Amino acid sequence: MTLSTIDDLGDLRGRRVLVRSDLNVPLDGATITDDGRIRASVPTIRALTDKGARVVVTAHLGRPKGEPESRYSLAPVAARLGELLGQPVAFATDTVGESARSTVDGLADGQVALLENVRFDSRETSKDDAERGAFADELAAFADAFVSDGFGAVHRKHASVYDVAKRLPHAAGGLVLDEVEVLRKLTEAPDRPYAVVLGGAKVSDKLGVIDNLLAKADLLLIGGGMVFTFLAAQGYEIGKSLLEADQIETVKGYLTQAGDRIVLPTDVVAATAVSADAEHAVVPVDAIPKDRMGVDIGPESARLFAEKLADAHTVFWNGPMGVSEIPAFAEGTRAVAEALTKIDGLSVVGGGDSAAAVRALGFAEDAFGHISTGGGASLEYLEGKTLPGLAVLED
Repeated sequence: MTLSTIDDLGDLRGRRVLVRSDLNVPLDGATITDDGRIRASVPTIRALTDKGARVVVTAHLGRPKGEPESRYSLAPVAARLGELLGQPVAFATDTVGESARSTVDGLADGQVALLENVRFDSRETSKDDAERGAFADELAAFADAFVSDGFGAVHRKHASVYDVAKRLPHAAGGLVLDEVEVLRKLTEAPDRPYAVVLGGAKVSDKLGVIDNLLAKADLLLIGGGMVFTFLAAQGYEIGKSLLEADQIETVKGYLTQAGDRIVLPTDVVAATAVSADAEHAVVPVDAIPKDRMGVDIGPESARLFAEKLADAHTVFWNGPMGVSEIPAFAEGTRAVAEALTKIDGLSVVGGGDSAAAVRALGFAEDAFGHISTGGGASLEYLEGKTLPGLAVLED
């Protein structure tokens, strides 16, 4: 895969560049609770403004139903982006309407505008090529070139990700290039031993990754809510813990295929409810009470996971080990994060909830080899899938 870079676009002074960023940040009302994705978008935008480009940023936030919803407005993001760039960011209150046109027309060289949430237009995510194409035509009319820098969306065949790239001279931004470089290292020739740590709620969300990485990884450590389907497959009582009963036979197959390369917890934190004031206790995995649910891996398991990771030279981690937003249930996640900071080699925090968790737990971003912004896109790459937003950039 050969991807063009910003430098390949030539002299950008005075030219309008449409940038697809990933600004899908968590909000509490209008307050941004984790600005990691905004900060990750800054270097590419700044590189373009330094070249004198007139930068028009597009992005989505949340999952609106194809029409404006105030709770998903990018207005707070525009303000934060301006703070990080050290210059005002003009905000258009629509995507391709009158506000967008006047905002883009008002840009001078080196200035930045952010259009309102592209998912406020139902054509952005339409399955109909003509509908998406019509929206892409309107977006492309704002620009002379396109830069794809929202890696977290490249697995989507959406107008602002895929179709615009077919209509304009295009390049990959620095964030996308960095993500692809890291993911290639994880899939093509990882330094060994190579360990993968998977958590999060559902086994079904990670089936493709497990299928593909079982043949590549030396160790697969499982935690989070998904681990209880593995424990159930081994015949353990899991109480009220998360369970995907329809995946038990699949999981049994993984356990048979991988043997001791799959490492499961030996103890868990079992609670009466998922709440900060719930009664909870550490129990062995073969003694989970029927009236409790697993909410974290236990301290013995945390030590086991850290020991298993100590010798690894490549580690990919996706998914918290427990309900990490509740401090009492965050110690397993903290232990894995701490272990990754000590890796002699490449440690990759695989985006989404894992990235938010390490920041919330107070870890410095530079303590890890790479913190992905990719989430689902990273997982699909690791599954071996073709990502439309990358494929369309290939030259």
